[in-house]
Amino acid sequence: MLCLVTGATGYIGGRLVPELLAAGHEVRVLARHPERLVDRTWVNDVQVVSGDAGDPDAVRAALRGVDVAYYLMHSLMAGDGFHDVEVLLARIFGTTARDEKVKRVVYLGGLHPENAPGSLSDHMASRRQVGEILRGSGVPTAELRAAVIIGSGSASFEMIRYLTERLPFMITPRWLRMPTQPIAVRDVLYYLVQAAALPPEVNRTFDIGGPDVTTYEGMIQGYARAAGLRKRTIIGAPILTPRLSSRWVGLMTPVPSTMARPLVESLSAPSVCSEHDIARYIPDPVDGLVPYQRAVQLALMKLQYADVRTSWSSSSLPGAPSDPLPSDPDWAGGALYVDARETVVDATPASLWRVIEGLGGDRGYYSFPLAWEVRGWLDRAVGGVGLARGRRHPETLRIGDPLDFWRVEERTPLRLLRLRGEFRMPGLAWLELGIREDHDADGHPITVYTQKASFHPRGMPGEAYWKAMLPFHGIIFGSMLKNIRENAETLERTGTLPTIDAA
Repeated sequence: MLCLVTGATGYIGGRLVPELLAAGHEVRVLARHPERLVDRTWVNDVQVVSGDAGDPDAVRAALRGVDVAYYLMHSLMAGDGFHDVEVLLARIFGTTARDEKVKRVVYLGGLHPENAPGSLSDHMASRRQVGEILRGSGVPTAELRAAVIIGSGSASFEMIRYLTERLPFMITPRWLRMPTQPIAVRDVLYYLVQAAALPPEVNRTFDIGGPDVTTYEGMIQGYARAAGLRKRTIIGAPILTPRLSSRWVGLMTPVPSTMARPLVESLSAPSVCSEHDIARYIPDPVDGLVPYQRAVQLALMKLQYADVRTSWSSSSLPGAPSDPLPSDPDWAGGALYVDARETVVDATPASLWRVIEGLGGDRGYYSFPLAWEVRGWLDRAVGGVGLARGRRHPETLRIGDPLDFWRVEERTPLRLLRLRGEFRMPGLAWLELGIREDHDADGHPITVYTQKASFHPRGMPGEAYWKAMLPFHGIIFGSMLKNIRENAETLERTGTLPTIDAA
C-alpha cells in the first residue's frame, strides 16, 4: 500500500514513517519544510512532496494514488483563529482525499468524554470537529482517540518528567486528580500501522489507551518510582485556573505556556476509554499493551542512551515560510545588523566541527554562562522557551532540532551550522558558526573559524534591543570565538573535549 503521512516533521509522524516502511508499505510525506527531513535515516526511502496543507494543489499532489492517508496535523500552539485554520485544513484534506479516491484516512485525535461536548476545551473541541469532518468526507476514516501519550520526547512526558524531577513538593490544581488513561507511544504507533488494513466499511472513532487508569498525580508519583526518586508531596489548590497552571508549567518545564495550556485544559475533564472496540479489528500487541510504569522506564532508557528519535519541539517551526534568511541577496527584508568575527584555528575541520556541533545543552555556549542563563530566565518569564529544551542528542544535531532557545535551520557538516532564535525578542535573530579552509602567506593550508550573529529588528523596539545588547557583544561573542578555537585545538592535541571554561 502507498501511505501518505502528514506531520512527518512532528513527534508522532516522524516515528510512524519508519514503522510503516518496516511493515512493507510505500510511504509518501507532505512537508511544508522538507529541508527538515534531510537528516532522517528514512528520507531516501520515501517520496517527499513539498507543500502546505492549506494549499489544495499541494494536498492533491500528495494524495494522488495514495491508498491510506494519515492525518497527524493539529496545533498545540493555540492562538487566535487556530480553530478556523484546523477546520479549513481538515475540509481541504477530506474533500481532496475523496476526489482522489483514497481508500482510508487514519486520524489521531484526543480522548474526551463523549457525553459532555460542551465542556471541552477549545483545543479538544477543535480536534473533535476535525474528526467529524474527516469521517463525513466520504472516505472511510478511523479516528483513534488517545489521552496522554508516554514516550521519550512527547510533550506530556516532558511535563511529567520535569515537574517530578524539579519539584519534590507541589501545590497543584485539581486537574492533577482527574482520571486519565495514558498510552505508550509504541502502542499508539502499533494501532496506527495496523489501522491501514481496517475493512472499508469501518468509519468511526476508537478509544485507545494503556492498561492503567490513573491521574496526573498518579503519573507523577509513578515517574518518581521509575526514576528512583522519593515520593512527591502534593497538595491540592483549587484556585489555580488552566491559564495560571499553564504559566506554572511553562516556568517549571521546557514546554512553553502556549503549548502547556491546551494540554492542561484537555486534562480538566476525564480522559478514560469508554470502549475497547478496536480489539474486534486489531488484536492487542503480542506482549500486551504497555503499562504506565513500563512506558516510563522505556522512555527513560531512550533518554539515557540519547536515542530520542523525535520530540514535541521538532514540530514547532521557527517561523513562517516567508521569513527571510540572513543569506538573502541584498537582504530584501530590511535592515540587518551583524556581528561577524573569525579566527585561525590550529586544528582540522573535523575537530572544529565536533566542537561547533556540541554547543548548547549541558556544554553551554563557550562564553559567559551566567549571561546565557539570565537571557534564558528572562525569556521564560515572558512566556518563551528559555534554555530548558536542551538538545535532542548530546553530540549530533539535525536540521529542525531544537537547541535551547535556538533551532537548527541549516547544517552542512564541516562547513556551516546556522541557528535561528526562538526566544522572545522584537525581531529575528540567527547565529552562524562556520568553517573555511584557506592558506596562510606561505601557502600552507589553514582552518578558519567564522562566527556571525545577525539580527533583523522589528520597529523601534528592535532597534533599541540591538543597541542595548551591543555592549555585551565583545564579552559574549568575543569569548565564544576564543573558547571555540581553544576547545578545537585541545581536542586536536588530546582527542578529548575539555570542560567548558566560564570565561
